[in-house]
Amino acid sequence: MKKRLQDENIDFLYNAILSLKNVEECYDFFEDLCTISEIKAMAQRLLVAKLLRENKLYVDIIAETGVSTATISRINRCLHYGSDGYAVVLERLCGEEDGEKDGEEKK
Repeated sequence: MKKRLQDENIDFLYNAILSLKNVEECYDFFEDLCTISEIKAMAQRLLVAKLLRENKLYVDIIAETGVSTATISRINRCLHYGSDGYAVVLERLCGEEDGEKDGEEKK
């Protein structure tokens, strides 16, 4: 899939995202770039991926997020057979959350 997506314009977008320095800059950039619905949909998908990794049941995920079973299934396929994008991000985010809970500092 990477080769189908990969082009100069997408590289420019990804480099723009990587240039953001904090959450406030992300809010400003994504508010300009996307509609509120698009931002909420991306955030919702990431939450579904997190819940699936926590072995939550589809019925519980639907109750918490309101997404369809088709969306949950698609995200679940990505978690198991995708490019590991969700896995990388969730590992980093959950690792940071775990460290904060334990009082550890992350480098």
